[in-house]
Amino acid sequence: MQIFDGIISDRGSKYAVSGGPCSSPDEAKAFIKELCRKKKFAKATHNTWAYFTGEAPVKNDDGEAGAGMLIAQMLEREGLPNHIVVVTRWYGGKHLGGDRFRHVQDAVRHYLDNASLAK
Repeated sequence: MQIFDGIISDRGSKYAVSGGPCSSPDEAKAFIKELCRKKKFAKATHNTWAYFTGEAPVKNDDGEAGAGMLIAQMLEREGLPNHIVVVTRWYGGKHLGGDRFRHVQDAVRHYLDNASLAK
């Protein structure tokens, strides 16, 4: 599990991104459970995630409608199957509107550019 914390801050909301190998719904659940063992991540407003199996995306928006599909599309474009990416957001009290999708995209890009990935 690789975690990049505090990568984006906007109007009080803070973002982190994490990821690791994942090839089944059970592995995704285990990954999220492990991530949420860290109290900070368990208290997050959203832990949006996705992985791409090579055939179809598996995703969970966790209340951040549409964000899971955005993550899955980026993983598919990158050619990175069987790897989960989780974008975590702690809500700061002000709505971000469409900027939240830009932040999800920027968080995933940060992960793809900085994580140790086996392709």
